[in-house]
Amino acid sequence: MDGEHAELVRLLWGPHPKPARGPRPTLDLDRIARAGIEIADSEGLGEVSMQRVAARLGVTKMALYRYVPGKAELVALMVETAIGPCPPPEEGRSVGWREQLEQWARQLLTLFLEHSWVLAATVGPRVQGPGELSWLERAVSALDGTGLSGAERMDAAVLLVGHVRGITQQAHAAGGPAGNPEAQLGAILGDLMTSHGEQFPALTAAFASAVESDGQDQAWEFGLQRILDGLAALIDRRRVG
Repeated sequence: MDGEHAELVRLLWGPHPKPARGPRPTLDLDRIARAGIEIADSEGLGEVSMQRVAARLGVTKMALYRYVPGKAELVALMVETAIGPCPPPEEGRSVGWREQLEQWARQLLTLFLEHSWVLAATVGPRVQGPGELSWLERAVSALDGTGLSGAERMDAAVLLVGHVRGITQQAHAAGGPAGNPEAQLGAILGDLMTSHGEQFPALTAAFASAVESDGQDQAWEFGLQRILDGLAALIDRRRVG
């Protein structure tokens, strides 16, 4: 493990020894991460910097460097803190894999809508913290006993994450959590379908149906249920075989 990754692992997984030199520590990693999250939530990830976070905490940038080596490590801490540990399943209630994954996906969607900057901060190979990995653990473990291989269970989790990310990106582009991607799409293209519907008869009929649905989140719900349907079909085939 190279030095950069080793430092990230230490920050995300611990232990976190107190600085051996200098003034008595006045900060901790959680406070630092939450200060960065406040900036990212209100202004976007691009506005996060060591200087901005230090100013929000009332310390100098050099003081901040005693705890976090740089912005990359700061963003990694922010991601881990914002995502946090995956909520455990409800106690005292036994549910099947499908209900578990559906609840998990909805919880993940809520998290991404609340912290949409996490989308940009979680692209590509990177070191993940224990909180973030606990989400993957819960999704994979929900499929225990279904007959799917470990690789297939991992792929199922990744497929669901991809759907959550896609819907979050659409919602963010449509104006944030309050925006409805289906309604936005209809508003933009409705006039075009009215004027040029004869060129696009299938689209015209589809948009008319979407309007009749009164702006429900069809893309989210339809995609989620079809992914789960596909998994159910695969699990049934494995059990028959």
